[in-house]
Formats: sequence, structure tokens, C-alpha cells
Amino acid sequence: MRVTVFSPAKINLFLAITGRRADGFHDLVSVAAPLEFGDELVAEGAALGGADAAAKEEASRFTLACELPEVPRDETNLILRAAKLFARATGWGGGAKFQLTKRIPLGAGLGGGSSNAVAALRALNQLAGGRASETDLAAMAAQLGSDCALFLQNAPVVMRGRGERVETLPEAGRARLSGRRVIVFKPAFGIATPWAYARMVARGGDYLPVAEAEGRLASWLAGDAAVEKILFNNMEPAAFEKYLALPVLLARLTHAFGLAPRMSGSGSACFALLDEAAPTDEVTRVIRESWGPAADVIVTRLT
Repeated sequence: MRVTVFSPAKINLFLAITGRRADGFHDLVSVAAPLEFGDELVAEGAALGGADAAAKEEASRFTLACELPEVPRDETNLILRAAKLFARATGWGGGAKFQLTKRIPLGAGLGGGSSNAVAALRALNQLAGGRASETDLAAMAAQLGSDCALFLQNAPVVMRGRGERVETLPEAGRARLSGRRVIVFKPAFGIATPWAYARMVARGGDYLPVAEAEGRLASWLAGDAAVEKILFNNMEPAAFEKYLALPVLLARLTHAFGLAPRMSGSGSACFALLDEAAPTDEVTRVIRESWGPAADVIVTRLT
């Protein structure tokens, strides 16, 4: 059996890191939206072996292939970690060969690894005949990473806690996001998430109190303002302090096109929402002029 699962990227439209927890993680309030752009994961089930122990072991193995050499194929890859967790949690004795078509840039803050992990859980659940419920999958996703759970929803969500507490955005807010055109762009360099959080800790003053974060979100949901009014990311100051190419370009796009660009997650990818008539060729030209031809530029839509 062969299963193909779409693995979308996400952007954080609103990201308020509210403080550091006793366990070392950070609490947050965030509105995240999946994109129509993403990776593709194919899982091909391995036939069960016979009585021979070596054949059984081979049948229960998980392997990963990807055309990009920089994508790890070992235990550090969340696809393989998700596969082993699924097997342990469900008792499924099968195996799978994964083939990943990687489009989401690495080190971007677009959730590519977390999305791939959830795609692996979805694919294996199909191969295993639906052994896991949605509740089971959510519990597995929470073990794999803080922002994995959001990818179980094919819609914009509000994330809380360290990202594992997820609820679908209310309809009034969702309607203002659905189908919005967006340009996502990433420089040749990435930003390591652990570094970004460590820098926030060192700076100390970038956190937004949870009451203020919830207040901003509630106010936007209660009104009818466009999504541009909720855009926020308090991880930007730490990143912008070191990676000056980010704020310089965002300021240029604001001045030249009247956009409201933001960084997604811990970066380095940024995004800007576009009107239908926005000159994407001109925006792309300015991005590549600033960051060079190696910059990734993607025009897509919010799911």
C-alpha cells in the first residue's frame, strides 16, 4: 500500500511569547495559519515478514529518502521519530519507506519538520488501518514537538501553552484569513530556534504579558478588522539585533509597497499579506535585490 500526504508550511500571524516556564520551554499565544504551499510525503508500507526473525526486523524498519542532501535521514529527523513513536503507541508491527519531496526551506520558522512529523503520523495511520484516533494522534504530536499539534488541523488555529494546546480559530476570524494571498521569503541563512529563544532569555525584556496577548487577540476576534491589524511577533527584536538583513528589507517593503511584513516564528523566513492586485514581480525583484538570488520567494495563499 502506498499513501501520499500533503505536508503544509505555516506562518505565525500573531506570535506572543509570554514567558519562560520552569521546564525550560516558553509559553505563548499565537495565531498560526497553514499555507497551500508545502512538502509531499509518500509512505510505502513494507510487507510483513514470515517466521524468519531477520525478515520480520526488515519489515518493521522505517527508512527515509529525500532529494535534498541537507535533510537528515537519521533519528534527528522528525519523520523517523514520529514513525517509531506511532509503532510504540499503537503496537503496529509494520514498517514503511518514506519518500519526502522537500519544498519548505530549512531553518525558516515555517514549521517544515513539525509538519512532516504529523504527515508521517497521518500516513502510518492509513497504512495501519486507522488504529489511532484523532485524540491519539494529538497526544503523539504533542510528544514530538511544541508546534506539531497545529498541523492536525487543516485550518488557522490559536496555540497556547508551549504550542501543544490548539483550538481552531473562531469562524469570524477564520473568514478574514481564508484564501488570503501571501508572499513568503527567506534569505540564504536560517535561524536556529534554540538560539532565538536563548537570545530572548538573555535580552529579558521582549516578553509580552499573557493578559495583554490574550487581550489583543480577543479584541481582534470581537471586531471586523483585517488580519493585518493582528500581525505581531515579539521574537523579531532578538533576531533583528543579529540579522540586520531582515529589518532592512522589511522596512524597504513597507516603504515601497505599503506592505506590513513580519517574520514567521523564530525566522528567518518572513511574509507579507498581498492584495489580489499587488505587483508580485516587483516585490520579488526587491527581495532578490536585497537578499540575492539564493533567497526563496513563494507566492501562495492561507488555507
